[in-house]
Amino acid sequence: MAQFKVYGRDHVLRPLRAQLSDVLHGAAVDVLGLSAAERFHRFFPMSAEDFPTPEGRSEDYTVVEVLVFSGRTVATKKAFFRRLCADFAERLGIEPVDLEITVVETPRHDWGVRGRAGDERDLPYRVER
Repeated sequence: MAQFKVYGRDHVLRPLRAQLSDVLHGAAVDVLGLSAAERFHRFFPMSAEDFPTPEGRSEDYTVVEVLVFSGRTVATKKAFFRRLCADFAERLGIEPVDLEITVVETPRHDWGVRGRAGDERDLPYRVER
């Protein structure tokens, strides 16, 4: 289970939403082991005043926050970062210098999913041990 939040400048983010969703979903399925049916993406296009660009970044500056069940290895998360950086550059034209990704892990019991705690449901999810 994962929830994705994507923040960026409105004139950059709006036209790329469908492609961004495909890029995020491909990496989530291939690297994080999410089910192909799980596509929980939210987009937050913002004005320049509400989303200032840090020094050294371009107008394409994009922030991706990923909330996931805890349990993935450090190696998996690093592979996910590499995959997103490569795919954002190749498929979206957003270079790694303009991409920030944060993975926030939460125990399954801290998620409410379809009326039950995440640890009370048989949700599709692969954990490396």
